[in-house]
Amino acid sequence: MLHRKPADLETLGADIRALRKSRGLTLVDMAERLGRSVGWLSQVERDKSEPTISDLRQIGEVLDVPMSMLFGHSSIRAEEQGFVVRAGARRPMGGSTEGLVEELLSPDLTDDFEMVHSTFGARSRMQRPAQRPTQEVGYVISGRLDLRIGERMFTVGPGDSFRIRGEMFHWDNPYDEACIAIWVIAPPVY
Repeated sequence: MLHRKPADLETLGADIRALRKSRGLTLVDMAERLGRSVGWLSQVERDKSEPTISDLRQIGEVLDVPMSMLFGHSSIRAEEQGFVVRAGARRPMGGSTEGLVEELLSPDLTDDFEMVHSTFGARSRMQRPAQRPTQEVGYVISGRLDLRIGERMFTVGPGDSFRIRGEMFHWDNPYDEACIAIWVIAPPVY
């Protein structure tokens, strides 16, 4: 007996489609960048075709996300996929080159927003300011973090929250303790 996934079950293909759309890429744009046909990419996004590791590496490069972001679906129990993310099954995002470790808390990237668990290492700092076409809200669970949002400087700590609306921002954790924060970002960027 063939077991089919429910139509509303969020999948790798749905994540790829959401990331592609959040970057303003059409199927044609992305297929061209990948050197693949529109039909192939459409099948991948509808989970009718499974991309190889090389395909995933290239898709990650085109979408500017780490390849690890495209893994993790297979370790999720089928009845929980698209609904629950277990603490030990969070998908890592990016490297920790700046002392920042991020994990996806959202079950997938198909919503209008994503939730991210961020750990800013002690004595770490963002290498250069960033600006994204997003609205973001952060909530500090523990530790402290120095933030520059636009031209304003803030120090936030446990229980504090903050918002970034497309402004240039920069973070710095000059303290001896890691800072843990939860971010909600719309639209998804990872």
